Amino acid sequence: MSALTTIGLPVALGIIMFGLGLSLTLGDFARVLKQPKAVIIALLCQLIALPAICFGLVLAFQLPPVLAVGMMMLAASPGGTTANLYSHLFRGDVALNISLTAVNSVVAVFTLPIITNLAIVYFNPFDDQLGLQWSKTLEVFAIVLLPVAIGMVVRRFWPKFADAMDKPVRIASVVILVVVIAGAVASNWTLLVANFAQLALITVVFCLISLTVGYLVPRWLRVGKRQAIAASFEIGIHNATLAIVIAQSVLGSKELSLPAAVYGVLMFFIAFGFGFLIRDRSDAAAAVRADEPEQPAAV
Repeated sequence: MSALTTIGLPVALGIIMFGLGLSLTLGDFARVLKQPKAVIIALLCQLIALPAICFGLVLAFQLPPVLAVGMMMLAASPGGTTANLYSHLFRGDVALNISLTAVNSVVAVFTLPIITNLAIVYFNPFDDQLGLQWSKTLEVFAIVLLPVAIGMVVRRFWPKFADAMDKPVRIASVVILVVVIAGAVASNWTLLVANFAQLALITVVFCLISLTVGYLVPRWLRVGKRQAIAASFEIGIHNATLAIVIAQSVLGSKELSLPAAVYGVLMFFIAFGFGFLIRDRSDAAAAVRADEPEQPAAV
């Protein structure tokens, strides 16, 4: 195992999750009760619909077992913190994004190991070796929730420091995310090149379906447009870093991390293009009208 795998990846993810914690308060969890419909629909899409869709895609594309499990692990990963940025750019409900990310991160501690283990049992990529055992599930808990909890404590007792650090940590999180994915790509270059043809199309299709499901299902169920935009990015932008860390650091498999590495590169461009299709134009139109000079009244 390289230093990047054993130390760099968990530390990088810890910084990203700490940054998430700095932006969270207990009120973000309580806000879920104020708009339960949007939250429940988004969580059902995230936890049930996406793993089922991903499973169908994996079978349809006939991926090798280890890549199939890597795709299922990616599908089970919660939304990434980048979803908040995209939601802000394209006029989504960022407060809902923050609440969904908070709830998703907690729920994923339990659902990600379950879905990963079911995928390992079904596809059997490790010759009957067990997957995420209880001790390794505790590692997932430590990697995901402890940094978030520390960030929330800092925000609770040192709010001025948390506010001052919010922007630098957000920028650092994006930089770290890019560096982690670039590092994963570089360190697995030979493996990646050998499997890219198999992974590029399925990851693009899965990303597009995730974004579309996240937007259309809430809209069909009469959720507001800004909330649907938030749900779309939350569901479509998976925490690829988390999937890479669990694959390489917890399960010790570079091949398992390949789907997340490919997805992590492509999702930025796909989500950006998708955002222009679904963005809320009403605010922009209102801003344009506000800037227009008033016309003199007709005599």
